[in-house]
Parts: sequence; structure tokens; C-alpha cells
Amino acid sequence: MLRSLFSGISGLRAHQQMMDVTGNNISNVNTTGYKSSQTVFQDTLSQMVNAAGAPQNDAGGTNPAQVGLGVRLASINANFGQGAAQTTGKSSDMMIQGDGFFVVKSGGETLYTRAGSFTFDANGSLTTPNGQVVQGWMADEGVVNTAGAPDNIKLPIGISLAPTVTENITMTGNFSNEAPVGTQKEIPIKVYDADGAANTMVVTFQKADATTWSLTLPDGSTGTVPFVAGKAVGDTDPLTLEDTGKITVGGFIFDIHDLTQFSGNTEARVSNSDGSAAGVLSSYTVSNTGQIVGVFSNGLKQTLGQLSLANFNNVNGLEKIGDSMFRSTVNSGLAQVGPAGTGGLGLITSGALEMSNVDLAQEFTNLVIAQRGFQANSRIITTSDEILQELVNLKR
Repeated sequence: MLRSLFSGISGLRAHQQMMDVTGNNISNVNTTGYKSSQTVFQDTLSQMVNAAGAPQNDAGGTNPAQVGLGVRLASINANFGQGAAQTTGKSSDMMIQGDGFFVVKSGGETLYTRAGSFTFDANGSLTTPNGQVVQGWMADEGVVNTAGAPDNIKLPIGISLAPTVTENITMTGNFSNEAPVGTQKEIPIKVYDADGAANTMVVTFQKADATTWSLTLPDGSTGTVPFVAGKAVGDTDPLTLEDTGKITVGGFIFDIHDLTQFSGNTEARVSNSDGSAAGVLSSYTVSNTGQIVGVFSNGLKQTLGQLSLANFNNVNGLEKIGDSMFRSTVNSGLAQVGPAGTGGLGLITSGALEMSNVDLAQEFTNLVIAQRGFQANSRIITTSDEILQELVNLKR
């Protein structure tokens, strides 16, 4: 039989596979996190007709003569280029800007995906549409240990923060150096007790002399605020013997380093104070490093957990298993897991999804190329058939 007949058959098969890959790309043009694929062809083993000959005496060398035996599919490579962002406004929707994959658990198997369409289930677990649980690190009192092994990400539904007692009070503003000695300034401060109850504590400041103001708390505790060159001076650090910018009065630490005594009005005030009432989790946000930050009803925020990302030495070695998931293989290398923004991993954008990176213009061009390649190889078969027919017609 003519070798060209089998070469044409191999060409039909290869271009049919190219058509299959192209059709799959087009069908996934709107699939979240989908990475397009492309086919690579290579020729098959060539049959030796004449071997190469070395130059001898006055005769020159001869080149090998070989007849190719067709084409075969060398590989199907995935294009892991970045897809465009599709804004959804949903906090649990996430996309990776850069390299890396979300890590999920399916039963006991670890899988990887670029599709970040997540939701919280009835148990508070962050899951994919098919129920795989997203992996990361849960926080312990707001602290995340990313050195440990990743585990299921869970939003602690109904979690509450215990009340905290007010300890630190920051003062700012000016005390007039023109005010007469004995001038008083009352400043109300909102403080919280151990039960989380809010109370208003009125602190009385009184000018003691030209460079000193005293402060008195409602319980009778007193302290002094000396000024040097118009700047408030706090207690001395016993180790460094330097100004700490703070004074302690009646169990409260007053940060006074921003207080001044210059000409003008007395307008000192409280710029900040700690302490809070009890609060329950009301909402959450996701930072670009994958930290899930809980927002509580008392206005405080606390880190609840952090998503983990994974990368591989050879991402083209990953195996597609459907559901926009990948599985590691012996040629992908081991997963290098870490938080977003470290170790070459990308950043996370909340409220957006990564769109498919399929280029329709390229894919439709590939359709034409595959079709014409298929037609050309079919011509090889019909022409070979006509030659065989002529051979058969020799005997009549």
C-alpha cells in the first residue's frame, strides 16, 4: 500500500484532535478561570531509503534519503496567561492577580483551581460550587500562623468579641500659654469598664504654673503635664532615660506627646481611646493578601483567617480533571504553598472573578487552519486512492 495513504490518515487524525481542542476552547469562552489549550504537532518516524555516506577518496559524501510516515500530536499545552477581571461585588468571589492557584480539598484529595467563585455553606466553610472546601489558615485571637499546614477555612458564625477595658487615651491640641494660672479645662472621655458598659469620664485640666498643667480624674487621681519649649513632656523611660510621651494616672495611660502650649485658645481634646463593648460578627472583608477580616458590631475588626495559594515549578504538568480543577502530577513538581503576595504568588482581588483567557479571534483562525489541514490530508487519501485505482486497472 502507498505510504502516503497512511500519512494522510495520520494528518486527518491530528487535525481532528486540533479541532477538538479548539472546539473545547471556544465552548469555555465564558468559563470562570478557564485556561485555553493549544496543540503542537510533530512528524513521526521517517523510513530510511538511503543512508548517509562519508566522503571517500575523490568521491563526495551522500546525504541520507528518508520518507516521512506522517504526523502525530506532540502535546496539548495549556496557556496559563492572566484572564481579565469580571467584577461581581460579592465578597466571597475572589480572583488571583498573578501566579498561583487556590487550594481546595475534595474528600481527602488536594486540588487546585483558578476559579474563585466561593460561598459559605451551612457550617460556615468556604466552598466551591461543587462543595470542595477552600484551604488556608484560621486565626487564633486575630493572629494567623502561615507556617502551619493549611486547613479548612471557616467563617465562625456567631462569634463574639469580649469587651475590653479602656486603658489608653490619646490627647491632642493646645493649652494656651496666655491663660492665667488656675484656669480649668474639662474634657469628657468615653471609657468602657470590664462589663463593656460605656461611661463618660470628665477629666479636669488646671494650669498650675507657667509651664505646668495638672489633671484630675473623677476618682481623685491626679497627674501633671509639664511643657518644655511648648511641647508636653511625659514620664522618663527607666531604661533609656528618654521621654516616653506618656503619663499614667489612675490606671489610665495618657499619650500626651501631641499636646502643645503656645499662644492661642485652649482647645485640647481626646483624639483616640481604646476599649470597647462586646460585639458580634456582622460582616467580613478580604484583603489582597487573602486575609479574611471580620467586622464586629462594636466597630472593631479582627483577622479570622487567611487563604493559602499554591504554585508549581511546571504548571503545564498539572492534570485537568474537570470542574475547573487541576491535580498535581509527577511532572508538575510539589505544590509550593504560602500566603498571597509571597514567594512569587499573586495577590487576591475580592469581589471579582477571573474570566477565561480564550482569544476568540485566535480560536476561529485555528478552526480555519484545522479545517484546511483536514481537507489537504483528505486530498492525500483521495489522490492515493486514484493511484491505486490506476494500478488495479493495469490488470483487466
